[in-house]
Amino acid sequence: MTAGGAEDVSARSAVAQEFTARLKAYEGRPAAVAGAGKDLVNAPMIRHWCEAMGDTNPAYAGPDAIAPPTMLQVWTMGGLSGHSGRTEAFDELLGLLDEAGCTSVVATDCEQEYVRPLRPGDEVTFDAVIESVSDRKRTKLGTGYFVTTRTDVRVAGEPVGTHRFRILKYAPARVKPGAGRPRPVINRDNAGFWEGVARHRLLIQRCAGCATLRFPWLPGCGACGSPEWDTVEAGGEGTVYSYVVMHHPPFPAFDPPYVVGLIALAEGVRIVSNVIGVPYDKVRIGMPVRLEFRRYDEELELPVFRARDGG
Repeated sequence: MTAGGAEDVSARSAVAQEFTARLKAYEGRPAAVAGAGKDLVNAPMIRHWCEAMGDTNPAYAGPDAIAPPTMLQVWTMGGLSGHSGRTEAFDELLGLLDEAGCTSVVATDCEQEYVRPLRPGDEVTFDAVIESVSDRKRTKLGTGYFVTTRTDVRVAGEPVGTHRFRILKYAPARVKPGAGRPRPVINRDNAGFWEGVARHRLLIQRCAGCATLRFPWLPGCGACGSPEWDTVEAGGEGTVYSYVVMHHPPFPAFDPPYVVGLIALAEGVRIVSNVIGVPYDKVRIGMPVRLEFRRYDEELELPVFRARDGG
């Protein structure tokens, strides 16, 4: 590298460090102030949540019902119209990232802490703070910054829980035309599933302790806690339990619009996959589907579900 090249690299590094420092100056500043839930905690929303999740825990029904703890964020969401309490500081932070080319956003993860259960009739209030902004990160999606907000949820002024939400604001990476589909993340907990796919078998875990079937694959049973398990092979019959039609954002490896479905297998578990063999606008909840394996390139083959008899 020439002396001039080294100076250019050093100058770019200094600019990047200065920009990161500007972003980090927003840490600790409020993201939302005096927010209030648009609805009281209520039984219909609890029922809808439990039906969507397939959660039949008796604690969430009846006269002494509590809300599922994981609904904590639900009671603070602003819907399409949003909340009026969002601060200028948060908008400024997102604006800086947009100006730097980090115009795309993806939610990466969340963390929740629970102090006490919420019950129908509770009126939720909350405040949110910009908890952290990461250094510049390179990811497969592109280069950007992770922004974490922390929302403290209260009822009658008393804390009931905390919700941390993390997004990646990034500049999309340049992708070559015709790029292949992203590869699944294979680890020691799910390697057996992908080995089954390679043999055209859709394998479901079965707890050796209580015989509960589970999907996706997990290291232990959620029903009894046993770490021991074996597998059963799915017969391939199922129905569309729910679905979304993906129009945006476009990805080079996909051809929108296409359907991502939550498929209820005959064995009683659900799997996320594509619904094929029928126009995207003809997919319906309850539609019968049949498993097949589709090859996308020399290395990648995935389970998908074809609408039976053309839907």
